[in-house]
Amino acid sequence: MFLQQLINGLTVGSVYALIAIGYTMVYGILEFINFAHGEIYMLGAYLGIIAIGLLTAMGLGNSSAFLLLAFAFIFAMVFCAFYGVTIERLAYRPLRRAPRLAPLLSALGVSIFLQNFVMVTQGTRNKVFPQLFAQNGFDLGNAKITYIQIMILVTSILLMVGLTLFVNKTKMGKAMRATSQDQKMAYLVGIDVNRVISVTFLIGSALGAAAGVMVALYYGLVNFHIGYTAGLKAFTAAVLGGIGNIPGAMLGGIILGLVESLGAGYLSSEYKDAYAFIILVLLLIFRPQGILGERLKERS
Repeated sequence: MFLQQLINGLTVGSVYALIAIGYTMVYGILEFINFAHGEIYMLGAYLGIIAIGLLTAMGLGNSSAFLLLAFAFIFAMVFCAFYGVTIERLAYRPLRRAPRLAPLLSALGVSIFLQNFVMVTQGTRNKVFPQLFAQNGFDLGNAKITYIQIMILVTSILLMVGLTLFVNKTKMGKAMRATSQDQKMAYLVGIDVNRVISVTFLIGSALGAAAGVMVALYYGLVNFHIGYTAGLKAFTAAVLGGIGNIPGAMLGGIILGLVESLGAGYLSSEYKDAYAFIILVLLLIFRPQGILGERLKERS
């Protein structure tokens, strides 16, 4: 039981970590919570289904499952990256010097708009993600790990490692860290802050889209309101690790997934969604700075 729940928790937690990274990157630079980020994740799940549908309509539906899934990932990540940059440009950039409540309300408005946009265009019923892979796997003692779970874990790790290398090793990553430390000084030394912020939204949205495709593949069903709950859980994960801290978001997502899975296995699956919010309340009371406790700008 424990090993099986551990595997399930790591699988779900890696997805939470990818979504949480989008929250923490934006907060590390702009110091506000992008509550529309959960809807980007939801769009990614729908776009994955649409991508496979397009290939099927073109007569390529019988192609390799890995090629279909790779196209779904690329299609969803590219479109959601575009959505993220557009949202930043239209809904957040004009309010950058407004009172801090203004961009928060704008983010909530974008979230509601995206939910209703998908509801109108895709309908209110659940959408089924094509079953590309059989539910096969191999046994680990009394537990079973499926190939889909392995794929999710490996893909999540590769994306998180790639992001870490990008932030720490590339010129744009250094510009992002400089901007998170002090936007005015970044302007003075010649950094294009607007471009840095756009890239931040682009990367965070692409990772959220990848998480959406993986969840759609894992559970097989998506609907227009999955972004709300997943977004709140990912926000909890970001706070758990230390808001504004990229490694903290990764750690928080994994811990949250484990707590949720173990709680469902040993306590009650009916309250699975409540465990994340219990953690959030306790964290805000006893350690509001999170586990790692430092924001990105303070670490850089």
